[in-house]
Amino acid sequence: MKQHMQYDIIVIGSGPAGESAAMNSAKKGRSVAVISDREKVGGNCTHLGTIPSKALRQSVKQVMQFSSNPLLREFATLRKPCFQDIMRHAARVIDEQVHLRAGYYEKNGIDIIHGQASFVDRNTIRLGNRGPLLKAEHFVIATGSRPYRPENVDFTHPRIFDSDTILQLDHSPRKVTVIGAGVIGCEYASIFGGLGAKVELINPASTLLSFLDWEISDALSYHLRNAGVRSRHNEEYDRLEYFDTHIVTHLKSGKRIKSDIVLWANGRTGNTDQLNLAAIGLQPNSRGQLEIDKRYRTAVENIFAAGDVVGWPSLASVSYDQGRAASNAIVDPAACVEIDRFATGIYTIPEISTLGKTERELTSERIPYEVGKAFFKNTARGLITGEQVGMLKILFHFDTLEILGIHCFGDQASEIVHIGQAIMLQQGKANTMRYFLDTTFNYPTMAEAYRIAALDGLNRVF
Repeated sequence: MKQHMQYDIIVIGSGPAGESAAMNSAKKGRSVAVISDREKVGGNCTHLGTIPSKALRQSVKQVMQFSSNPLLREFATLRKPCFQDIMRHAARVIDEQVHLRAGYYEKNGIDIIHGQASFVDRNTIRLGNRGPLLKAEHFVIATGSRPYRPENVDFTHPRIFDSDTILQLDHSPRKVTVIGAGVIGCEYASIFGGLGAKVELINPASTLLSFLDWEISDALSYHLRNAGVRSRHNEEYDRLEYFDTHIVTHLKSGKRIKSDIVLWANGRTGNTDQLNLAAIGLQPNSRGQLEIDKRYRTAVENIFAAGDVVGWPSLASVSYDQGRAASNAIVDPAACVEIDRFATGIYTIPEISTLGKTERELTSERIPYEVGKAFFKNTARGLITGEQVGMLKILFHFDTLEILGIHCFGDQASEIVHIGQAIMLQQGKANTMRYFLDTTFNYPTMAEAYRIAALDGLNRVF
């Protein structure tokens, strides 16, 4: 594909935010180039983050199901797959994703230019140190993020990993210490627990993922514990002691933990340090993130940003929508909307998804509410598939029956939540618990949990 030197819009980054910004801009008649610092498109999401980690998690989950099924348990003991076996499956998924994404760019006439972009001025970037200059009227920075690496941790040691380098692990460790109990830390703790490792999860807070509904957080703690994960709450990392055969983690409380490997999962940093933002007067925060307004514009009028590089919530799903919104702010301002209502998916084993208010928030806001619950083990589909774990929890207004929050824990939680999301975001009387009683669900399905939860909740009101 022939590359030009002048574009309407240049998007820096080919992850979810960059891809959607580029596609939307091209479909609305703008000339667009995407700058990718990798040889293959897809960004960290495809190569290091969402895709490989979720493919890894799915394989581990299948191994766990196979081992727990009485019909298949005998075969499960013949040969248990190792970490490298499972990662080979993830590699196939990555290759297919790259092929699909490259095709999207080609079909939409978008130039893909490989190299490291740095700003020369507000309308010009340079590729590499001495590469060509490219100009555009507008830029969208969608460079994503990478694991935060403190200076006092030796990431060159072969037994120290972060969430990027863990994908290169060449053996199945018996003991793993995970420093940081955020979403990424909990996801990898459940993965290694599922592979049979003993896992120490270092958590500076008093509970796991405290932004979750309290019952969901408690359920996660319980099932991680069953998988061989010990959550050390109210503990902080102090220093590491390095050996050829193991690592000793020293905590500020004086405790010491010996493990085969350490996974550092304590925060992320925006990928802005190579962009020469000083040339355009743009200053990221201490974590390399860019501040934006509600229309995704940075402090420089013609430069926008979206995705992980702007910080919270750092979800691939939201990044897609943010990229499209940033593009619309340039090419179709009336269509630009702030992305502020979305479901959160957490791919632990079992998985979690949540949307809207928690009981803690509703209590603090003095909103009268009631709760409807459905346990997966009580659904016909759950009994058929052997799902003994899982719950759908719906919070709704005591008087109006309006849906205020949806919290799901268990198999396919990230899928199930979207049924409630579609109803919750309707206007007027359409977004009440009555919808789930007035609608016929296929039987047997996991979706039936909404009818069961609605009956449970409304029985508490009427």
